[in-house]
Amino acid sequence: MKFNIRGKHKFVPTDALKDYIIEKVGKLGQYFYNSENIIANVLCKVYDEYHEVEVTIPTKNIILRAESKDQTMYGAVDRVVDKLETQLLRHRKRINTLIKKREGISNYFRTDIDAESYENENSIYHLVKNKEIKLERMTPDEAITQMEMLGHDFFIFLNEENHKVSVVYLRNDGNYAIIKVEDK
Repeated sequence: MKFNIRGKHKFVPTDALKDYIIEKVGKLGQYFYNSENIIANVLCKVYDEYHEVEVTIPTKNIILRAESKDQTMYGAVDRVVDKLETQLLRHRKRINTLIKKREGISNYFRTDIDAESYENENSIYHLVKNKEIKLERMTPDEAITQMEMLGHDFFIFLNEENHKVSVVYLRNDGNYAIIKVEDK
């Protein structure tokens, strides 16, 4: 596994922290068949109240991503690795099946590692509601207003500017963002 470790907000990761990240995040390589081709992008951020670590592992077919906050950077690393490991254990069989159908690749993630508590793949998701909506044509500003009035943290609409489906959402930092759908 290869690593791209960076700091943000004037934080520069120490060599000791980099070694710790490589040790902890590197253990996730056991879940991949070709871990030497996997690159883990690690972003370390320091705020007044907490430390945050964000790990993104882009692969050919999926992107694994998690972030975690803690009082210490080392604690945030431990938590983010736990989150990523949980994701891998929960979803690896489903991802392998999807990739096999789409790409003809037999296995991307190793499934021979013991994962007793995650073996029941059918119990992972519980779809409790299926909702159909009529998309209304509006500007992103109007969509944000509508989203706030409904008390939601995202809103799907037909973008008046480009006539395509878009989603506005409330980010963790309190700002808004938009996702625009592109044709393939």
